[in-house]
Amino acid sequence: MDVFIELCAGLDVHSETIVACVITGNHNEELFKETETFPTLTKDLYRLLKWLENHGVSHIAMDSTGVYWKPVFNILEGFFDITLANAQRIKNVPGRKTDVSDAEWIAKLLRHGLIEKSFVPPVDLRELRDLTRLRKKWIGHLTSEKNRIQKVLECSNVKLSTVISDVFGVSGRKLLERLVEQGYVDASDVEERIHGRMAAKKQMITDSLFGTLNDHQRFLIRQSWSHIEYLEKLIKEIEERVDTLLQNYQEELQLLTTIPGIKKDTAAIIIAEIGVDMSQFPTSQHLASWAGVSPGNKESAGKRYSTKTVKGNPHIKSAMCEAAWAVSRCRNRWLATKYWSIAARRGKKKALVALSHRMLRIIYSMLINKEPFKEMQIS
Repeated sequence: MDVFIELCAGLDVHSETIVACVITGNHNEELFKETETFPTLTKDLYRLLKWLENHGVSHIAMDSTGVYWKPVFNILEGFFDITLANAQRIKNVPGRKTDVSDAEWIAKLLRHGLIEKSFVPPVDLRELRDLTRLRKKWIGHLTSEKNRIQKVLECSNVKLSTVISDVFGVSGRKLLERLVEQGYVDASDVEERIHGRMAAKKQMITDSLFGTLNDHQRFLIRQSWSHIEYLEKLIKEIEERVDTLLQNYQEELQLLTTIPGIKKDTAAIIIAEIGVDMSQFPTSQHLASWAGVSPGNKESAGKRYSTKTVKGNPHIKSAMCEAAWAVSRCRNRWLATKYWSIAARRGKKKALVALSHRMLRIIYSMLINKEPFKEMQIS
């Protein structure tokens, strides 16, 4: 086989150890091969860096094992051409599997150019990715706490959610605070705390707040309420930090928000997950497959089997599905028309993934050409 990289190394990364195998030489020279094991402490990672430099290594490959590859990548980045490989695609042949043989196998694959690079965004986008993912996690906890309060209210026969669409809106929060404070809310309290169109439902709101809330249930609501306030504070801090990191990507942010269904928060997730340099992906189909919104391809003996979507990046996939669902609720939109056309034939879930696939390919073209979204005319 042809040798593409003469000075290379393969790293088999674990939580406590890293096995490194260096292979140097070409067809006309005798191969030099050396393997050494390093602990994963920071000082030992710098020793690994020095060891690789002493051997004249120019290219490194390692598998993406959990999060253990990240500290190794952070230290070696900038010194070598690093290939982060999909562990599923570089599995060694069955047999006598050891860490040493795995490291040597990775080095051999890299040497012959048989490893595809995984997409690793630059440092600022990696930080943005951490923030958007953490924000999503906190929003999930926030929703759980709100549901927990709703459950306690239902147990005490407080039916506020049947009268007010958003119990945790401005008026709903004022009513809940008063309810938890004194255990009941009379008509005068309701009149002081509601506003706008809710004034017409004053009597219904008053009746819905009459329940059997006791001290124990009020205590439970206070606990969840304190957690909600704390989570909202954390989310606000994250959003401020996200805004700071997005200063360098204002052009891409403005382009993405021209697409129906994509607002600032969703655009931030898209930028964090796929980046802004689309040269990382050969085509828009590659990007859609990487995101996990492309149909699978399983065929044998001329028969085509399951076409369910493959596993991809779950964060960009969920963000695109949310955006697709938002688009489907829009009127007189070409993308919404496509959604309902597919939903009528294949069902809403498949239509959601299909629309996510189409939107992601549109985003690919927009970021390459630096052009805003252009609405197509509905025929």
